[in-house]
Amino acid sequence: MKRWIYLAAAAAFLCLMPALGGCGGSKEPADEERAEEKEPIRIGMSFDSFVIERWQRDRDVFVSTAKELGAEVNVQNANGNIEEQISQIEYFIDQKMDVIVIVCIDSGRLSDTVQKAKNAGIPVIAYDRLITNADVDLYISFDNERVGEMMGEGIAGSAGVRNVLMIGGPLADNNVSLVEKGFRSVMSKRHIAILDTMHADGWKAELGADYIYDHADMVERADAIMCGNDDIATAVVRALAERRLAGKISVVGQDADLAACQRIVQGTQVMTVYKPVEKLAQKAAECAILLAQGGDVETQDTIDDGSYLVPYVALEPVSVYRGNIDDVIINSGFHLKEDVYLNMPGREQAETD
Repeated sequence: MKRWIYLAAAAAFLCLMPALGGCGGSKEPADEERAEEKEPIRIGMSFDSFVIERWQRDRDVFVSTAKELGAEVNVQNANGNIEEQISQIEYFIDQKMDVIVIVCIDSGRLSDTVQKAKNAGIPVIAYDRLITNADVDLYISFDNERVGEMMGEGIAGSAGVRNVLMIGGPLADNNVSLVEKGFRSVMSKRHIAILDTMHADGWKAELGADYIYDHADMVERADAIMCGNDDIATAVVRALAERRLAGKISVVGQDADLAACQRIVQGTQVMTVYKPVEKLAQKAAECAILLAQGGDVETQDTIDDGSYLVPYVALEPVSVYRGNIDDVIINSGFHLKEDVYLNMPGREQAETD
């Protein structure tokens, strides 16, 4: 009888062991991992468009950097439509993004939309182009006045330049006025006359070519043409080539597009301004994550957006001409050597000054 009692007690103890083990409060490894998992930071990024070559590079570097730092990026393309961009930003607000980054189409049309984001507690970064009267949390770009000065120095350094035309981007882009301010200051100091100025609405390069076709007499009087970017310069040089003026009239631009670099080694464009967008995009991604986490971006500079002093991170641009194109563009990996010299068979490297 005792033997049966002992066996029953042992069986009962074995049955109770799993229940006893569960009372200790310990978690399975999978439960611990789930408890430690955090939602990734979500960044909404609205681009003007991807018509300009450099924006695709900015996008890729920003997204890659953010991903490495544990964030997700929702990229939207407004295709140059300001109403579409406003709609995209409002979508980001509705989705409760942790931070919004904007490459604005019209610097003066987004202040109300930015305020909606700030009211929702979402930090806003103005990327490369300042949003005016909006009190964004950060403006990160290049020194755009210096960009204009470099373009002016490129023209002033060309022999025999006395008269120049300006074919710039849209004044809705706040950077355009900054670049032109720097350019005009150099023209004034070097006593070079600005014959005429036009602005290509929406950065449409074909409008630059139209100006060349429609103002033949003015073009004949010009020794040089300042183009708002390399995309406009491409259209302008093609129009000049039809009149056998390519290489005879000095042309400058900015962004270091591949086509511009090819023209520099060919001699149909004097210089361009290289803006190391990899550094800009990487820095912007790091700042976006810091702001999303509730931190503050330490800056040495501020910029007046018309109503507020905005924290400003300004990166230095680099002037690119025939004598330094290998060092600045090719050795940095921005463009491949074989691509830059594609139209120059037998030429292994640029000549130095």
